[in-house]
Parts: sequence; C-alpha cells; structure tokens
Amino acid sequence: MSERESAFVLVTGMSGAGRSTAAKALEDLGWFVIDNLPPGLLFAMAEEAGRVKLAADKVAAVVDVRSLAFTSDLNSAIEELEGRGVGVRVVFLEASDEELVRRFENVRRPHPLQGDGRLVDGIARERGILREVRANADLVIDTSNLNVHELRGKIVAFFGGEDRPGLRVNVVSFGFKYGLPVDADLVVDCRFLPNPHWVPELRPMNGLDAPVREYVLNQAGAKELLDAYEEVVSIIASGYTREGKSYATLAVGCTGGKHRSVAMAEQIGGRLRDRGGMEVQVSHRDVGRE
Repeated sequence: MSERESAFVLVTGMSGAGRSTAAKALEDLGWFVIDNLPPGLLFAMAEEAGRVKLAADKVAAVVDVRSLAFTSDLNSAIEELEGRGVGVRVVFLEASDEELVRRFENVRRPHPLQGDGRLVDGIARERGILREVRANADLVIDTSNLNVHELRGKIVAFFGGEDRPGLRVNVVSFGFKYGLPVDADLVVDCRFLPNPHWVPELRPMNGLDAPVREYVLNQAGAKELLDAYEEVVSIIASGYTREGKSYATLAVGCTGGKHRSVAMAEQIGGRLRDRGGMEVQVSHRDVGRE
C-alpha cells in the first residue's frame, strides 16, 4: 500500500437488504468490488489493490455474516487495516423484518442462517450478530421502502463524486405513523405546528405546494425551529467531519409525512446548501402513502 493514508469501503448488512445491488452500483461507478470476501482476507485485498495501483478510494468489499466468527473477524480486520494507514468506511444495508421475509419468500430461498428453523429465526439470529457492526457503521441505508433503482440512486448520490468536499447530508421527511427512519442520525419533530390536514383546501396538497409551504412557515415557532436546527446541524456536521464521518441522515417528521415535515425538510435542506461545505439531498419518504 502507499504510505499516504488510503481508504476503502466495506459493504455489509442484512441478507436480502440489497448488498448485491449496492455492489453493482459501485462497479458501474468504476469501483473495483469483490463480493462475499471473508473478513480475514481484507488486508490481502488492500495490499493487492496497492500493488496494482488501484485508486484506494475506489475499492470496495462486500462481506456477509455466514462466518460464525464474522463480528470478531471483521473487527480484527478493520483494526489491522487502520493500523497500517488504511481508513475503512463501513456501509450497512438495513431493512425491516417484514420486508426481508417478503423478499426471501418472493425468491423462494432460505435465509443463510435459518438452518432447520423458520425464516424469521434466521433473520433474528443475523440481526443479533450484526448489532455491533451496525452500531459502528459510517453509513446506514434502510432499503425497506426502496426498489433496486432507488437504492442504486442512493449509492450513486453517496459515492458518485468522491472529489466533492464536506459532509454528505440526506434530509428525509417522514410520517411518525409509518415509523421512524432506522437510518436517521438526527430527528426533528414538527408535530407541534398546526396541521394543514385540517384545512380543507390544503388537505389534498403536500408540503411541496406553495400554499402548504406558506401555511407551515408562517406558524409560530416554525422560523425559530429552522434557525435553531440549522445551528445544531452546523455544529454536529463540523464534529462529524473532524471524526471522519462522511455521511449523515437528518429525519424531519410530522404525523403523516405529507405536509409539515415535507415543507420543513425542504427549508432545512436549502439552508444547509446555502451554508456551503455540505453535499445536501432532500427526499420525502412518505409522500403519496395517504
């Protein structure tokens, strides 16, 4: 390996959550990707990448949980890599139990860890083994509500321009009635604002429509929340950057994820873009679900 600090990406996560799709998306971006690599071979891969002069920030490995020693092996491999000047970024792909069951049933394949038990037993066992890995991951992507094209789009957004400076931030609106985004790093609750749902002419619209946006932003407390949250995110983003964290998901919620959270997420995203130093995406998880 080069003496300069280098880095590559490890893609892991729940079976059925989209590891193969993520790997193919990285390959399409020109990355060198090895699928199903045992953790014990990670350093050998890094050495070979350096020997053939592959760009260190364009190398990725997909690792899974089929080894019973997965967690200890992976942690040891990461420690060895970092001890030799190779920075490692871990991307964890997540999905709900219900969605994983549906996906495995659709392809009529058993879960790799279910053995003679039920599908849900294999999922539960894997989730337990991966708990520490998920907690320490640099980026968690929840694919429960993503199709393969949307997942690919997220990978492209996160890894398609490694030369762009600063933290990459995904601001996502959501509805608390549909559950908290599991990949959220920060959450803001907009339910204290009056709900446009109860205004008949605004109910069919969403937070992207000007009348709803104006209604939400003119409510008492809306500007104060935006001002305060902008400052909080700026402080946290600086800390994330110092600690080497490259990605963050900011979740903005209201009851249904249609009006208040959408309008506020758009405003937060715009303010962060105006501040500069961050790559900002805004998405709306639950628009159209009602």
